[in-house]
Amino acid sequence: SFDLEQFKDLGLSEAMLFFFMIIGLTFSTPIQKAIIPFLLNEDRDVVAQAETGTGKTAAFAIPIIEGIEAPAGKVKALILVPTRELALQVAGEIKSFRGKKKIEIVAVYGGQPFGPQRSALKKADIVVGTTGRILDHLEKGTLRLDKVTHLVLDEADEMLDMGFIDDIKAILEKTPAGRR
Repeated sequence: SFDLEQFKDLGLSEAMLFFFMIIGLTFSTPIQKAIIPFLLNEDRDVVAQAETGTGKTAAFAIPIIEGIEAPAGKVKALILVPTRELALQVAGEIKSFRGKKKIEIVAVYGGQPFGPQRSALKKADIVVGTTGRILDHLEKGTLRLDKVTHLVLDEADEMLDMGFIDDIKAILEKTPAGRR
């Protein structure tokens, strides 16, 4: 059964708590306990590290979802990932956490036709993508990052190991200085 008490101290909205109850979420991992309250209550950047399978995506996605006013109408959050597989996985997880909140999550990555991505980006609130395809959309003017309030480098170590530092820097330059 759902134990509401384990989530109340995370600082989540009643709607998010209700959603957790509906889906039967009955855990809160150490990374989630450490990061969710911090992201909800602090206006600072954070670096977090945890093993695969410990709920890192939920730890950053839930506060982002909580902070986006629906409908946003502009890209408010950008999550950069190293691979298309991870883009699809992360976008899917974020969609599962949004509950009934009317926000659009779009995955963009190479190897997929550009046109459907361009159309989807027109309504996107949260974009999850690989650096190369994000740069493609920025260069073509089909993606604007000037309203981004949250930026996540998911598996940053892997992206740096793969040589994406220049791509990451180019993308960061397109986001507002005050983003988290």
